[in-house]
Amino acid sequence: MRITIDIRLLAKGGASGIEEYTRNLTSSLLSVDRVNDYSFFYNGFKKAPISQFSALSSSRHLSDNILEGGIPPAAGEYPIVDWKIPNKILDFSSHFLNWPKIDSLIKTDLFFSPHFNILSVKKTPRVITFHDLSFIHHPYFFSIRQKFWHWLQNVKKQAQSATQIIAVSEFTKTDLINVFGIPAEKIKVIYSGISEEFKFVTSDHRQGGAGQRPPPQRDKQATRPYILYLGTLEPRKNVEAVIRAFNILKTKPDFRNFQLILAGRPGWLYGNILKEAAHSPFQKDIVFLGAVRSAERADLYRNASVFVYPSFFEGFGFPPLEAQACGCPVVASLRTSLPEILGDSALFIDPWRVEETAAAIEELIGNQEKRRELIQAGFKNIQRFRWEKTTAATLEVFKTIV
Repeated sequence: MRITIDIRLLAKGGASGIEEYTRNLTSSLLSVDRVNDYSFFYNGFKKAPISQFSALSSSRHLSDNILEGGIPPAAGEYPIVDWKIPNKILDFSSHFLNWPKIDSLIKTDLFFSPHFNILSVKKTPRVITFHDLSFIHHPYFFSIRQKFWHWLQNVKKQAQSATQIIAVSEFTKTDLINVFGIPAEKIKVIYSGISEEFKFVTSDHRQGGAGQRPPPQRDKQATRPYILYLGTLEPRKNVEAVIRAFNILKTKPDFRNFQLILAGRPGWLYGNILKEAAHSPFQKDIVFLGAVRSAERADLYRNASVFVYPSFFEGFGFPPLEAQACGCPVVASLRTSLPEILGDSALFIDPWRVEETAAAIEELIGNQEKRRELIQAGFKNIQRFRWEKTTAATLEVFKTIV
C-alpha cells in the first residue's frame, strides 16, 4: 500500500504538540513499517528545509515525478512531493473551488493528515488526526489571523468527509461527536506517545522538594529552586495565573529563594504575560527562557520542584506527561482532556482559582509524602503513552481502510 503523509505543518520548524506528534509518529512509522511504501506532501513557498526532520534526511524532493503513477523510491529514500505553491493559495482554492483534487495529481492508496490541513480528494481514502477543537469553544484565545485560518480550513466538512478520524483522547472524540455530529464508529482514539529523551532520573534526589542541579546554560538561567511552566506563552495556557500564584507563594518564608521559570515560544498576546510579570513585586525572580530544545526541556523538568500547567483547554497535553517522565510532580488544570490523560497522577486545580493553584504547588513542595506519591504515580502513568503503541494502532487503522 502507498501512503502519502501531509507534513506541511512542519514547514515552520516549530515544536508545538501537533508538530511533535507528526515528527514522532512519522519517524516511528518509517522505523517499524516494512510493508507499506511512504511518500510525503511538503508543499509550500517558504518552509524549513526537510533536513530539520532527521527521519527524512535521505529523502528525494520531487516536483512531479511521482505524479500520475509514481516512481518507487530507492532503498532508504522517501519521495517528497513539493509543488512550491504558497499554501494560502492552495487553502483558498480547496475551500472555495474544492480544487485541485489531490488524488488526481498524486497517485496513492491513502492520504494521512496528522492535522486538519485542508486537502480536496476525489475518491482516495483520507485519515485525519484531530487534536482538539479549542478554536470552536474559545475563539477569543486566537488572533484574527488564526481565526481566519481555522475558517478557511472548513474543519467540519473535513471531519465529515474523512474516511476515518483519529482522536488523541476520549475527550476529543466526544467533542467531535457533539460539535460536528461525527458518528462514534468513525473515530478511533489513539493516545500519543512520549519521546525517548524524556527519561526519568532514578536517583533519590527527585524525591526532594527542590532540584539538585542547575538547568542548562542559557543567557538567563535559574540557579535556585524553581517552579516550572513549559509550553506556548498564550492566553489558552493561562500563564498569567502561574505568575499570580507565584506572587502568592513568594510572600511565604519557604519560597523566598524560589524562582519561576517560564519556558516556551511566545504566542498570541504574549505581551500581556510580559506585563503581568513586569507588574509582579517579584519580577526579578521570574525568568523567561524562550523556546527550548528537547534536551534542554528534559533538564528543566528533571530539576524543577514542581511543574504547573493550569491550561484552560487541552486535547491531549504533552508537557505534563514529559514532566512526569522526568520525575517532576505535576499540578494541572481539572479541565478538558487533562484528567483523562493524567488520571490520579497529578494534583488538579480549578484554573480560574489562583489561590488554589498556589496551595497545590505549596503542598507538593512541603508535603514530602504526597510528593513521592505523585512522582511514583507519574512514572506509572506514562507507561500508557508509548510511540510504539501509537504507531501500531495507527497502522491498524490504515489496514482497515485499504
